[in-house]
Amino acid sequence: MAVGLAALGVYFWRSPSSHWFGVLFVGASAVFGLILVAAFLVIPPLSFRHQPKFRDEYSLTFSPQGIHFQTAHIDSHLEWNIYSSALVDAYSYLLYWGTRTFTIIPKRVFENTEQRGEFEQLLAERIPKIVRKA
Repeated sequence: MAVGLAALGVYFWRSPSSHWFGVLFVGASAVFGLILVAAFLVIPPLSFRHQPKFRDEYSLTFSPQGIHFQTAHIDSHLEWNIYSSALVDAYSYLLYWGTRTFTIIPKRVFENTEQRGEFEQLLAERIPKIVRKA
């Protein structure tokens, strides 16, 4: 939309009779551009910084009963049966419990391949559908 308005603005800007339409379209294009910059580059970091739960150190403990999730502000137990599927890629495990809701566990949190293997065994036993991406 912003690019289209900018193109129309440049086209009308050159015409003496429609110069003000060109100015209007270029101005609208700039406003849309600023909205996009704010929506994708400014607002997310600001909202992230103002949420105390994102600054806490997380502690996750995995067991056959579920996942114990603990921070300075949160202490909860998630049972395996809330997860319907998992996506395993080169860097992380995404455990889905809804269409667009998931728990992400980076592979870097495991200290060695033995711990990662034990976790993957729990996944295989507890989560019905696992998709692996190379």
